[in-house]
Amino acid sequence: MKVFFGITGASGAPYASRLLELLAAHDCEVGLCVSDAGVQVLAAELFGDQHVPRAEALERLLTPLEGNLRVFDPDDLGAPFASGSARVDAYVICPCSMSSAGQIAAAVGTNLIHRAAAVALKEERKLVLVPRETPLSLVQLEALSRLRQAGATILFAAPSFYGRPRTLADLVDTVVARVLDQLGIEHELAARWGEEEK
Repeated sequence: MKVFFGITGASGAPYASRLLELLAAHDCEVGLCVSDAGVQVLAAELFGDQHVPRAEALERLLTPLEGNLRVFDPDDLGAPFASGSARVDAYVICPCSMSSAGQIAAAVGTNLIHRAAAVALKEERKLVLVPRETPLSLVQLEALSRLRQAGATILFAAPSFYGRPRTLADLVDTVVARVLDQLGIEHELAARWGEEEK
């Protein structure tokens, strides 16, 4: 499976890191693009310092992973994901800032992440957006509604508790599991309602 993975400047770096790890483990071909604000949040939430330089933050994120991962610069509008003629199975933005959601909904994207999402919508391909911000204004809700009407899946980073998660990692997995479900990737990350715990 070929997946475009965008990371923007919303809190939720642990979700992004875990999802990236699992996509790599499932032999997905992943094109990763991290916005400048996304790098700051990754650095702050994963490494405890939002001032870690971009190259170092990305290296630290990717070093433990094995798989077919390629990083694209946010300004690289010549990347294959910027064109509908490229063969891509799914697009994920996790976490998805409300700024990015608003720009995608208004069709005025300014970087590769926004452009890739626009391509997903126009080509009617799977697009999963994982917002986390709360509370939401009416303007933000309307943007998300517009994206849903255009075909995107809005999957909030809202952990579930019915599986009785014991650790922070377990909570992260309840959200990542739902993203993998949307992509059609089999997993045993979290308990399903009506089934025994993993």
